[in-house]
Amino acid sequence: MVKKTYEEINEKIARGEAVVVTAEEVARMGEELAPEEIAKKVDVVTTATFGAMCSSGCFINFGHPEPGIRMESITLNDVPVFGGLAAVDAYIGATEVSPSNPRYGGAHLIEALVRGETLTLEAHGKGTDCYPRRAAHAKVSKESANEIIMVNPRNAYQNYPAATNSSGTIMYTYMGTLLPKHGNVTYSTSGELSPLLNDPELRTIGVGTRVFLAGAQGFVNWNGTQFNTEKPKNDFDLPLSNARTLMLTADLKNMDPEYLRAAYFERYGVSIFLGVGIPIPVLDEDIARRVSISNSQIETTVCDYSRDGHPGIAKVSYAELRSGSVMLNGRKVRTAPLSSLAKARQIAAFLKEQVASGSFALAEPVQPLPAHASVRGLRLTGGLV
Repeated sequence: MVKKTYEEINEKIARGEAVVVTAEEVARMGEELAPEEIAKKVDVVTTATFGAMCSSGCFINFGHPEPGIRMESITLNDVPVFGGLAAVDAYIGATEVSPSNPRYGGAHLIEALVRGETLTLEAHGKGTDCYPRRAAHAKVSKESANEIIMVNPRNAYQNYPAATNSSGTIMYTYMGTLLPKHGNVTYSTSGELSPLLNDPELRTIGVGTRVFLAGAQGFVNWNGTQFNTEKPKNDFDLPLSNARTLMLTADLKNMDPEYLRAAYFERYGVSIFLGVGIPIPVLDEDIARRVSISNSQIETTVCDYSRDGHPGIAKVSYAELRSGSVMLNGRKVRTAPLSSLAKARQIAAFLKEQVASGSFALAEPVQPLPAHASVRGLRLTGGLV
């Protein structure tokens, strides 16, 4: 029986002896080798995804002018940012939009900051004895701000459902444009490369796990919102829909625009595409078995977005989704990814190089994420609107 520790693997990395492969590479190995053989041969598997992650944003500290101001109403490039923190702290929400241009929002601000561009700050406050200034106008960049820290409440969904539309009209959604009468199916998970599908019980991913976030080295700082361990599973013990999520953080000043993009979904709104990568240490045969999964073994639920609650109407594998079409109600329906497999592969390969070179050390979790958690819906007190 193969057993390894984080310390042993990090020592092998330091000596230049560790075997690091991507999740796609180990999936091909799994077609010929048993989990025990993989556990002996491989030390680390790199996983990655690049997709829309709406529940994202950045804390920013502007610094105090003279005299000081307690900022209460704040915009950057005409996009409102949340100022209900301290005097010159704010939170840029990725999906907030400009009142004058709803196609431009917080995600565009974040991308501009990463690119080193300058934003226009307008701030107002009531004026206090300690902070008498009532208005401030300034130019802001990542060089001028004290800190810009990305803190994302919900990233890297374990397995997102695919989407279709049975109605007779086009639907514009966060899953893209859904054509009438099941005219298409869209999906947004990187399959066998996806981080949380390679460690579905999160044995190696918890509070303190080091991650790749938009080009920077960051960390898991809690479970993500809507974290759910009670989703149905398939025969390979993998969830068939959303399930677990991660709360992630990293320093924006170290990010790379190659792995971060603002986006606008027609008639839905602004979002942000982020690259996330997580190295998984192969500690034993069970983890070796998990990381060896292939797209044919990973399934997701196809949901009908035209019906209340988005009920599931079919179950399909990522091999089928990646083929370009799936069968729905006896008819071939074309499929399209919203996430970028090319970018996910690029991140996994880059992370493989970083881990192997010793520049991306493995970090053992300091606390596990919940073993049991469910999600409740909002109970409304008013009537239908």
